[in-house]
Amino acid sequence: MNTTDSLTTLFSHNLWANLRLLKRCADLNTEQMAASIPGARGPIHETLEHIATSEQSYFSRISTGQPYQRPKDALPMSVADMMDSMRTTGEGLIEWVRNVQADDAVKLDWDGIPREVPKTIILTQVINHATEHREQVKGILTEQGIEPPDLSGWAYFDELDR
Repeated sequence: MNTTDSLTTLFSHNLWANLRLLKRCADLNTEQMAASIPGARGPIHETLEHIATSEQSYFSRISTGQPYQRPKDALPMSVADMMDSMRTTGEGLIEWVRNVQADDAVKLDWDGIPREVPKTIILTQVINHATEHREQVKGILTEQGIEPPDLSGWAYFDELDR
């Protein structure tokens, strides 16, 4: 079992949960991927892509201090693309989280106002953002009569313990 420290475990769970949800959604048809419910960010596909591209942005800020610029003409990501992206950024965050110090910060354009934001806040947002949107996707799956995956810390522990 790889639970070397609290932050590594937290970000390892985040990566595991993202990939587990994507694996569950990989078998959905186009209509199912286009489904949404009130209160969700949008359809499943768009929400999953939003998680992936947001994590690219957060990782870029943590690792380089610079924003990630997705090309405006980029095609929608496939589930396989999202899995590759989240694996890369998730593994990168696991490595970087050990190096972030409490006073490390990056400059962000915050609604038109330049601000210094602690990297610890960005790391907090990585976890909160993904968790919120994963739960929205799980709600959409449930509404369609599709059993969503268990993404709890308990399920993660059980899988690690096997």
